[in-house]
This record gives sequence, C-alpha cells and structure tokens, in this order.
Amino acid sequence: MNKVEVTKDVYWVGAVDWDVRSFHGFTYSTHRGTSYNAYLIADEKIALVDTVHEAFADELLARVREIVAPERIDYIVVNHVEIDHSGSLREIAAAAPRAEIVCSPRAPEGIQRYFRLGRELRTVKTGAELKLGRRTLRFVEIPMLHWPDSMVSYLVEDRLLLSNDAFGQHLASSQRFAEDIAPEIVMDEAVKYYANILAPFSNLVKRKIPEIVEMGIQPKMIAPSHGVIWKNPQTIVDAYLRWASGAAEERAVILYDTMWGSTQLMARAVMEGIVAEGVPALLLRVPVTDRGDIMKEVFLAKGVLVGSSTINNGMLPTLAPIMEDLVGLKFKGKLAAAFGSFGWGGGAVTEIETALKKAGFRLFGSNAQLKWRPDEADLARCVSFGREFAKALKEHKAGDSTQ
Repeated sequence: MNKVEVTKDVYWVGAVDWDVRSFHGFTYSTHRGTSYNAYLIADEKIALVDTVHEAFADELLARVREIVAPERIDYIVVNHVEIDHSGSLREIAAAAPRAEIVCSPRAPEGIQRYFRLGRELRTVKTGAELKLGRRTLRFVEIPMLHWPDSMVSYLVEDRLLLSNDAFGQHLASSQRFAEDIAPEIVMDEAVKYYANILAPFSNLVKRKIPEIVEMGIQPKMIAPSHGVIWKNPQTIVDAYLRWASGAAEERAVILYDTMWGSTQLMARAVMEGIVAEGVPALLLRVPVTDRGDIMKEVFLAKGVLVGSSTINNGMLPTLAPIMEDLVGLKFKGKLAAAFGSFGWGGGAVTEIETALKKAGFRLFGSNAQLKWRPDEADLARCVSFGREFAKALKEHKAGDSTQ
C-alpha cells in the first residue's frame, strides 16, 4: 500500500498487519488483523504523529519518503508509549536525527526505559500547541485511556483528531476510511475493542468527551492509531458515550462448561425458558469460544448467566480466566445468575456467584443447581428459572451495579 492523503497535506503513513491474530498476551483476539496508523503532516514544519510496531518501521519510512525525506522531519509526536505504537521509535528517530520528540508529561520514563534514545524529550500538557506553519497541533492529555501517558493530538485548522487508541478497532483493510467498509464490520470491531480495552475506564470516557468538546475541539474527522479513519465521527463518539453509560441490549448471554453433559442440559433448558419470555439468548460453551468475543457479547447484553459442573469444590478451570476478565474489565452492572450440577458436593455455583458480585454485577435472587444428571422435572425447573430470570431482566435497568 502507498501513502494515503487523509486531508490536504496530511498523510497516513502507517502499516497494515494482515497476519496478527492476538494482542495483549493472547487475551484479545484479532480475527481481522489490525493496522498501526501513523500520520505525517507536511507544513513549513514536518510532524510525524505516532509511529508503528517495530517490525513495520521500514514500511513507515518508505511511505514517508514518498512525501519528504525523513531527515526533514521536525517533530515526532508520541501520543502513547505502548509498543504497538512506539516500537519503531528508535529506528524512526535515527532516520530523523533533528526531530524533536514530543510527548505527555508521563511518557518520558517509559520512552527512555524502552528506547534509551539519549536525547531530550519535549513534554506538553493539555492545551499546549505546536505551530507548524499554516497548521497548529493542540494536545490533550487523556490519562488512563488507556495508559497513564496517553494523549491525543488535534490539528486545529483541519478539525482532525489524531486519537491514538481512542475510537480505534483491530481491523486490517486495504481501505483507510470507515465509510468505505461495511458498517456492521467496523462497529463489530469497534465495540469489541471498547469492551476488551476501554471498558474499565468508562467513567473517564464519560467525563473526557464532554471536557474535550468544552475546549472547543469538535472534530470533522477522527484518525485513530488502529483500524480505519472516521469521516463522520459522530457515529463513533455517540457509540462511546452510549457504551460508557452502560447501555446494553435486552438479551442474555449464557456461558458454561460441562464435565459429563449435565450442566449442558441445564444450560439449554435455561435458555429455553429465557427465549420463551421473548428475550433473545446466546449460548456459549467457554472452552470452544474465543475469549475476546465472549467479553464483547457479555458487554453488549443486559444479562449474563454462568454455569459449571463442580470440580474440587469449585468451578471448572476453563471458566476461571473468563471470571477474571469480568472482574478486571468492570463492565457496568448487569443482571447475573449462576447454575450448575454436581455429584459428591457442590461449590461451583457459590464460587461463580462470588466472582459475579466482585465484578459488580447484580445477582438474580436465586440460582439453579442440582445433583447428578437432570431428569424431566429438573429440566422443567431450569426452564422456569430461565423464565424468571428473563422477567427480571426486562425490569433491570442497564448500568445498575452493586458497586
């Protein structure tokens, strides 16, 4: 791929990673690959905003050379230190020896420890500006969205927000703009990205977006550092405000694993009851379902039920990472319940309920557990349990929480 002109004299010079299938230590699946977006602003002063993963440094430099010799770059802006964005910083800085490196006040420690560049860094606080000639870059710190050092860069005259991780998606494409791709694909990846990365910081998102607007920043275009660029940014801004508020769909996700099939029979009966009350339900067996996709589906739903057979007085170990994710991602409170079968003694349901409460979910008033294999009467009780859960779900206000 060649460089792409985002707006006059502003170019995408990043790289597309068609092959990557996981992020963050295999906790986040990237079925559709990703991109590492960097942007070159060609004015009286030349600014490169963000870089790329180290493996793609040569691609970035090749695209830069289509526009200007790298030696002419005056500024390298580091919006975020994480390696998928800054991994090539040493190579890019060597190719642009006179460039001043610009970052937030919390970034120098990470930059120096990762790259040991041996040059001074210029730190900028919220509201600081960099005059490039006809254009002005203004900076806004967004700490903990999603690292302490994170910031965004705003090209004032073009109303172009270079947003780094905010508003991104893991999506490899030959197209650079969201409007050129099927919207269901873009939004599916955008919500998965939010659920798996930004959901723990939803309260900050709710505060920061209005704060940025109050600063007079009203972008006509948003260019993130992963995925595609938003020509109509209100679509994704509205989605972020909705997701940050905890708004969810009136449906249930049933997560389960089973040892000898008894809990699976229960899960299907519970789903039958939920659906009989007119509430859509999704049944996911955890070991054969992608972890990142599970988090996306739970994030979108008002209700979640978790079922497990009992082993060693607790839930099956396949469910443990999912429960850890639910605790860590801090989804806005959802209605939740536990179920499962056991043989000698129980324990799985109690352990699941403890984890659900720790995650901030509101527990349904009862659970469903039985000994050995369910008979017809047991399954009928599971159907009734599903019906009662569905009725409560209809009354549940999305965002309600025990925390």
